[in-house]
Amino acid sequence: MLFRRAAAPLFALLFAALAAGCGGSSTEAPGRGAGESEAGPPRRSVKLLLNWFPEAEHGGYYAALVNGGFARAGLDVAIQPGGPGTPVAQQVALGQFEFGILNADGVIQARSEEASLVCVFAPLQTSPRCIMVHKKSGITEFGQIRNMTLAMSSSQPFALFLRKRFPLEGVQIVPYPGNVVQFLRDENFAQQGYVFSEPFVAESQGGDPHVLMVSDLGFNPYTSCLVCTEDLIRKEPELVRAFVAACAAGWKEYLASPGAVHEHIHKINPEMSREVLDYGAKALAPLVRGSGKTPIGIMVKARWVTLLEQLVEIGEAKPGMIDVEDLFTTAFLPHELAP
Repeated sequence: MLFRRAAAPLFALLFAALAAGCGGSSTEAPGRGAGESEAGPPRRSVKLLLNWFPEAEHGGYYAALVNGGFARAGLDVAIQPGGPGTPVAQQVALGQFEFGILNADGVIQARSEEASLVCVFAPLQTSPRCIMVHKKSGITEFGQIRNMTLAMSSSQPFALFLRKRFPLEGVQIVPYPGNVVQFLRDENFAQQGYVFSEPFVAESQGGDPHVLMVSDLGFNPYTSCLVCTEDLIRKEPELVRAFVAACAAGWKEYLASPGAVHEHIHKINPEMSREVLDYGAKALAPLVRGSGKTPIGIMVKARWVTLLEQLVEIGEAKPGMIDVEDLFTTAFLPHELAP
C-alpha cells in the first residue's frame, strides 16, 4: 500500500512526549558495501530518520549505505524508516537522530515551531508532488478541477496553497486514502501523489492517470532534504561534512546504477516492488538533475525566500519571524559532485 504523507503532528504537541522517550523505535541495522570489512578504526555511529517508508525518494541515501559510502567516510549509519505522522523534525531537534529527511516546507514549519533545524543537502530540485486526475476527464490544468472528489492531506502546505489559488468549485475534499483503489473505481475522483509512484501504480492496474505538477504553480519546495540541528553543525562540523559528502556521492551512484539499492529497499519494504522502484528512479532523474548542470544537492537563496513568502501567505509561518539564512547552508556540499 502506497501511503503518501499525511500531515505530521505539531512540534509543540509532541515535544514533551518525545523528550520523555516516547518517540524511540528500532532502527534498521547499519550495513556495509560489498567487500567492506569489520577491521579498521572505530566508526562514528550515526542515525538517519526518514520521512516515509523506504522508496525511490530515498535512493541516494540508501546507495551511500549499500555501496559502502558511509563506511568509507568512517561512519556506521543506521537508517530508520518513517511512516504516516513520523515526527522527523521533533526527533532530530531533540537529538534522538543526528540527521533526518524533510521537505523544505517542513523545515520552515519546524522553524516556526522554534526547532533549530538546518537543511544541508537537497537532492530533488523539483518537487515530485502532483495531483492525479483521469485522462478521460479532460482536465489539463488545476483551474479545471471542479465538481468532483479530491483526496489530499488538506492541512499540508501544498494543499493550502492550491486552495488559496483556485476556487475548487463543487469539489469535495476527503482524506488521502493511502492507495489508488478509489481512483481506479471512480472516474470523478482525483488524488494527491508523487509523480514517481502513484501514477505508475494506477496505470499498471489499468487506470488512466494524468498528472498535474504542483511545481508548475510555482510551489516548488526542495524535496527529500537532509536536515540536522544548528547544534550539531556547531559541535561536529566534520561529521556533517562527511555525511553530506557520502550522501551526495550516493545520489550520483544511485542515478547511474540503482539495481543493488532497489534490491535492498524491496527487501526491507516488500510493498515497494522492483518495477515501481525502477520506474521511480527514472522519473526521479530529471527532478534531481534540474537543468543538467546543477550540482547534486545544491540550493539557492531565492528559492527559499519564495517558499518562505508562500508559507507566510498561507498562514504556516509568521512574517518576520524566520531569517531565511537560518534555513539552509551549502557550506558542507562538495560542489565538484555535479550530475
